[in-house]
Amino acid sequence: QVQLVESGGGLVQPGGSLRLSCAVSGNIFSIYGMGWYRQAPGKQRELVATITSGGRTNYADSVKGRFTISRDDAKNTVYLQMNSLKPEDTAVYYCNADVNSLRRWGQGTQVTVSS
Repeated sequence: QVQLVESGGGLVQPGGSLRLSCAVSGNIFSIYGMGWYRQAPGKQRELVATITSGGRTNYADSVKGRFTISRDDAKNTVYLQMNSLKPEDTAVYYCNADVNSLRRWGQGTQVTVSS
C-alpha cells in the first residue's frame, strides 16, 4: 500500500515562509512526476508546481519567483519552499505523485497566511 504524507503547513504572517514536505512510503517500484496543488475555500483545486523525474519544474504564474519545488529521490520526498507568502496563498495544499504508474494524492495540509 502506498501513502503520501504531507507536513509543514501552519499559520504564517504575510511575507513569511513555510516549507512543505511530502513523503511517499509503501511498496514503491517507481515514482515519476510529483507536484503540489492547492484548494482554497469555495474554489477548485489548482496546480501550484510540478517536477518531473528529470528535475524539470513548472509553476503556476501566481507563485513564480516565490515558491520552489524540489525532490529527493533517495528519500522519496517532494518539497515546496514557499517564500513571500500572501493571504491569497491560504489553502489546503495537496501532494500528488505518479507512483507505480498510478496518480496518488496526499491528505492535504492547511496553510494559512494571516496577520
